[in-house]
Amino acid sequence: MKEQTEVGKLKEGRYVVVDDEPCRIVSIATSKPGKHGAAKSRVDCVGIFDGVRRSIVQPVSAKTYVPVVERKMAQVISIAGTTVQLMDVKDFEMFELNVTEEQVGGLEPGKEIPYISSLGKKKLE
Repeated sequence: MKEQTEVGKLKEGRYVVVDDEPCRIVSIATSKPGKHGAAKSRVDCVGIFDGVRRSIVQPVSAKTYVPVVERKMAQVISIAGTTVQLMDVKDFEMFELNVTEEQVGGLEPGKEIPYISSLGKKKLE
């Protein structure tokens, strides 16, 4: 899910959708309005799920999308290599995530762990 808002209302540390990817805002630079134009805003951000740096330059009054980022809890069902099978604690949805070797070390079946969900993608915190 995503909501629509104006670029001028965005704040650092919040989220924005860039190239259909939810991103955390790192910095915002706003220029003054010129003689014939509106004030423009440059938003630099980092993808939540892929870690890629992105930026957008738009007028302050332009509309953009803000993703709904949910923090949830899941129970570890099984671990196979770097693939972990999880079950959401609230709605009992089963899903699998590929994780790093470091993350696998701290997991064990039956343990509850937090994860992030946004725009149909999931990731361990």
